[in-house]
Amino acid sequence: MAFPITIDALRVLDAIARRGSFAAAAEEMHRVPSAISYTVNKLEEDLDVLLFDRSGHRATLTNAGHYLLEEGRQLLEAANTLARTTRRVAEGWEASVAIAVNALLPVSALFPAVNAFNELGVPVEIQLLDEVFNGPWDALHTGRADLIAGATSEIQPQGDFEHRDIGQMPFVYAVAPNHPLAFETGPLSEEILSAWPAIVAADSSRQLPAGSAGIFARQRTLTVSSMAHKIEAQKAGMGVGWLPRPQVETALASGELVALDVATKRPPVILCMARRRGDQGKAINWFWEHLSRPDYFDPWLDPA
Repeated sequence: MAFPITIDALRVLDAIARRGSFAAAAEEMHRVPSAISYTVNKLEEDLDVLLFDRSGHRATLTNAGHYLLEEGRQLLEAANTLARTTRRVAEGWEASVAIAVNALLPVSALFPAVNAFNELGVPVEIQLLDEVFNGPWDALHTGRADLIAGATSEIQPQGDFEHRDIGQMPFVYAVAPNHPLAFETGPLSEEILSAWPAIVAADSSRQLPAGSAGIFARQRTLTVSSMAHKIEAQKAGMGVGWLPRPQVETALASGELVALDVATKRPPVILCMARRRGDQGKAINWFWEHLSRPDYFDPWLDPA
């Protein structure tokens, strides 16, 4: 059995409601009035519902007619969106793009780029993923992400990927101001540091081997699910560990965290962007070029 509610019937109903009469709707839709009447009558017959009250001088919508109109307008908007999206896909725009961000960078680092992309007016769904350690490469490797930002290039897995360096991330070994280590004079040895729990953000990798950094042998750990939780745990005095310095500069300046002088320094790591070679969708290319601008990531990286 044919579905009685068609896009054309909903457009006719919408035109009648907006223009106020069958005749005006016919004029707008470049049809004869009898064609408009036929569409409405056919819809009423197929639904077995009266959509217009014709007892007065002018036909007016019944309660059922009002309901169908309001719900139908949502379907019309969805149909229009589907048509626009289909055209964009035909023009080379993807339906969606997923970007994975290494937790060494805040996800908010991508907000300016997403805002600029939205100004293009293309109906591409954007998904931002917060990943830890090997998580960004895993997301790209498994297809969960189309592009990654802030990944460490030295742990790039095997695969046909291309990458661009975006800068260096410096680290600071920090604790809460009331933590016992905050009162020690440095340089602090591994033996002293390893006596306290290390706060660890769990590697979000699903298939690639999980990794970690900055944990001493025999050191206890407290594992949390994100870099934001790791920072908060260290502010609360629950443990110690390396933190991406740009993300905690404010906390260091306010005294919420105290930087320790440690004997073994952690050098900055080089971060990069990466994508699968051959992914040439317009949205991926746009973000690839926009995020590759020389100064884009500077506010979240080593100022030097």
